[in-house]
Amino acid sequence: MSWRGSTTTQDRIFASLPYLLPIASGVVYGVSLLQQFGLVGVLGFFQPIIDLNSGFLGLAIFIALFALVVNNTNISHFVRFNVFQALLLDIILVLMGIVLPLLLKLLAFLPGIETIGQVLSNTLFLGALVGGTYGIVQSLLGRYAEIPTISNVVYTQLR
Repeated sequence: MSWRGSTTTQDRIFASLPYLLPIASGVVYGVSLLQQFGLVGVLGFFQPIIDLNSGFLGLAIFIALFALVVNNTNISHFVRFNVFQALLLDIILVLMGIVLPLLLKLLAFLPGIETIGQVLSNTLFLGALVGGTYGIVQSLLGRYAEIPTISNVVYTQLR
């Protein structure tokens, strides 16, 4: 759905790269799942992105992408849309990284809360992996990645 104009190969590549951020943020939630299937080596592939996406450097990258790409009307709508959507996915994962441990500590008295926490972590990991991969594939194909609710917010903010 490239209704804002055609996309170049360069736009497609630049639009797909930011989706690595939510994937890297989501990998943290999937460590135990990857261990269960013997896929811990996958973490090594994402380690440089995980390092870039953590701490102060991660905040600086977020601010730079938002200020220099999303708010820059000289950059194509396609790239700005995908960067903004990837940043929103990353924000959701960061917020869940704050809320989930607090929630699990508050509910620690409940039997089976560890299992519920593990299921939620696995769900966040798989959601980040699927959402990021979907965004990358759609961007490389030159299509807008329509993620329910998040895409609507992005469209509204980029008009």
